[in-house]
Amino acid sequence: MSAAVIVALRVAATPEAAFTAFTRDIGTWWRSHPLFQLSRAGDGVLRFDPAGPDGRLITRFDDGAEWEIGAVRHWLPGERLTFAWRLPSFREDQATEVDVRFEAVGGETRVTVEHRGWDAIPQNHTARHGFELMLFQRRLGEYWRGLLKGMRERV
Repeated sequence: MSAAVIVALRVAATPEAAFTAFTRDIGTWWRSHPLFQLSRAGDGVLRFDPAGPDGRLITRFDDGAEWEIGAVRHWLPGERLTFAWRLPSFREDQATEVDVRFEAVGGETRVTVEHRGWDAIPQNHTARHGFELMLFQRRLGEYWRGLLKGMRERV
């Protein structure tokens, strides 16, 4: 996975508190976006289940339907979180990965999201909307920046 979107934002919290806000509270700050919806039904409510190194990111919809977005690969509270990111429309051999780092900077924490692997998803795939890779990644970066701002408001 070589191509990546990287977004960083500082939050007024310890790395541990920022990690908790990202993981435990993801269902409150995550917002769906028309270009990046997880499914035609939107995004549902995201959560890590179970929370921890053996967990997975899942989403649950109003009708009770639930599906896995991806398995947790690294769960290091206050340091790092990595998980697979797969849309229902991905083939079995297609996946992306989200790596989140939490670094103390003075009295704040820099939260860095790296979402990589989109170069393995063809341009004509519905998830990319026909966008060439650079434009798609620019838009995805803007989306992640907005999501992190929403998380920052809840820390």
